[in-house]
Amino acid sequence: MSDETSADDSERNASVIVVGGGPAGLSAALFTAKNGLETTVFDTDETWMHKAHLFNYLGIGSVGGSEFMATARQQVDDFGADRRQGEGVTGVEETAGGFAVETDEDTYEADYVVLATGANRDLAEELGVDFAENGTVDVGVEMETSVSGAYATGAMVRPEEWQAAIAVGDGAAAALNILSSEKGEHYHDFDVPADAERVFGELVAE
Repeated sequence: MSDETSADDSERNASVIVVGGGPAGLSAALFTAKNGLETTVFDTDETWMHKAHLFNYLGIGSVGGSEFMATARQQVDDFGADRRQGEGVTGVEETAGGFAVETDEDTYEADYVVLATGANRDLAEELGVDFAENGTVDVGVEMETSVSGAYATGAMVRPEEWQAAIAVGDGAAAALNILSSEKGEHYHDFDVPADAERVFGELVAE
């Protein structure tokens, strides 16, 4: 086995749990799964996107919120994420090796956790992260909380900013920071036409 193969296998062993299946959570899961990290998403489908119709999202002329969500879920599934639809998370705690996430069905462990539960900050509070004076979870531009390896996104970190585009960006920022941590250098997930052809073949969009 070559050193390069060993490095790839090592990277793939890192695991990420995403709590929440709205735009922020699915965006994080897309980036981590696409880049080979073991990714599990817990989604109870409580996203406000089902009430939305997007025509203020750059690059999208007009799409219903539920249709947008269906496409996003399919993308995440296609890149190999384990999306556990309907399995809600009841608790999360830091462990010696990462995090333990508890649901009604089981307890799961991961190296990283991304919280994407909208304005509900209960899990963040349980995890013991720092909060800002306005009651939001305190994060930097990388979306990492005061607990190393734990990220918060979307409405958890912003007061009254219910924008899909912002949430998607937050999820991507969290995922890229995780990937940078794993790779030991700043990581850009920047694809070119040849990458698209390799992945999609003749189905690549023009």
